Amino acid sequence: MRKRRGFTLIELLVVIAIIAVLLAILIPSLGKAREKVKDTSCKSNLKNVGLALAMYLDAYDRKLPPANSANGFLWYDNTGNRYTPGNAVSNTYWGVYYWDYLKDTKIFGCPSLQRVPEGLIYSYGNQDPAKVIQNAGFGLNYHSRGRGRNVNTIHRLDEFLFCSDHAEPRPEGSTDDCFHNNDVKGAMNLTSYRQGGSRAFSYRQIFRHNIRYNQPYKTGGRANILWLDGHVSFLEETTGDDVRRRWYTGDKN
Repeated sequence: MRKRRGFTLIELLVVIAIIAVLLAILIPSLGKAREKVKDTSCKSNLKNVGLALAMYLDAYDRKLPPANSANGFLWYDNTGNRYTPGNAVSNTYWGVYYWDYLKDTKIFGCPSLQRVPEGLIYSYGNQDPAKVIQNAGFGLNYHSRGRGRNVNTIHRLDEFLFCSDHAEPRPEGSTDDCFHNNDVKGAMNLTSYRQGGSRAFSYRQIFRHNIRYNQPYKTGGRANILWLDGHVSFLEETTGDDVRRRWYTGDKN
C-alpha cells in the first residue's frame, strides 16, 4: 500500500503566505465597509431629526427654537432628571426641543463618533463621555440670524444649514467653529480646531467620514449636513472657499 504523503514545510509556508496576502487585501476593505455603514446610519439619523424639525415647525408657527441655554451634550442632569426647554442650562443638549417628536435620544447620535469620546469639547464630572456622545453627535447652527426665526423669512430652505455632525454641539456662526470662512477667499474656517487653536484636538472629529489621510489637520474626509428643507448631503473637507456664509444666516446674500 502507498503511504499517504503529508504537507511539506514549504507548502505550509506558501499557504500561510497566501492567507496573509488575502487578509492584507480584505481587512482594509472590511474597515471601509464598516465605516460606510456608520456613515449611512449617521445620515439616516440626520434625516429623522429633519422629520422631527418639520413637526416642531408645524406646531410652533414655523419658528425655529431659540435654544438659548442648550449648548452642551446632556439630556439629563446628574440625578437622572430630563432637561426640557423650560429648564435648559448651559450643559443641556439642543435636541431637548424635539423630544416630543422622537423620544429616542440615539437618533441624535453618529456611530462614527462613538469610538472617539476624547473628542468631546466639554466634560461633565461623573457622566461618562463615551455614553454621552452616543446621544449628542450633531451640532446645531446657532448663528444669530437664525435663532428663533420664522423659516418663512429664510431665503432658501435647501441652502440653510440646520445642523451637521460637528464636534461642537452648537456652532455659533463665526469662522472659529463654522464651515464658512466669512466669504473671504483663501481665509480659513474652523480656526479653533486647526493647528494652534484651543480645540485642535477635535479637528479629526469634524471631517470624520470616508477618511483618507492620517494627518492631524488633514483627513480627506467628509462631514454630513442636514438642511432646513429636510435633505441630507455631505461636505468634503474644506477650508471654507466653497461654503457660503448665507448658509448659516439664511439671508439672500
